[in-house]
Amino acid sequence: MISRDLALALRDAGLTWTPVKGDRFAVLDHDLDDEVFVLSDMVIERLQPPHGQPIFAFNGTTEWALDSLEAGDALWLPREEQLREVLGEAFMELAYLPGETPGYAVSMLLGDEERRFVDVEPEAAYARAALALLGAGS
Repeated sequence: MISRDLALALRDAGLTWTPVKGDRFAVLDHDLDDEVFVLSDMVIERLQPPHGQPIFAFNGTTEWALDSLEAGDALWLPREEQLREVLGEAFMELAYLPGETPGYAVSMLLGDEERRFVDVEPEAAYARAALALLGAGS
């Protein structure tokens, strides 16, 4: 998953979000900094009874849930395939980089120049490439 800093940079660079089921997001400025949420039609909570296997409780809401949240207070945390889609035809390849500190490199064509963006996680390498495509970084 990309960091909040990368997600904020993508949003600030103009990446727009049309929310769909399965999208991950963070909630800004509501004391929920460590939580990641997923858009879904249903809330499913894992419960552990004192004896036996865990059970899944299908809930409409949970007691700590917010009633609602303005979309502007949600920070989209795009997945790898969503970031690859942002790159479109500019995307060339994703390569694994073995070594002491393994990582991933996304290669893309930016104008007529091939550029490479490296990070420890593939989603972060895609995010860095997307920032370059949006004109906000390298």
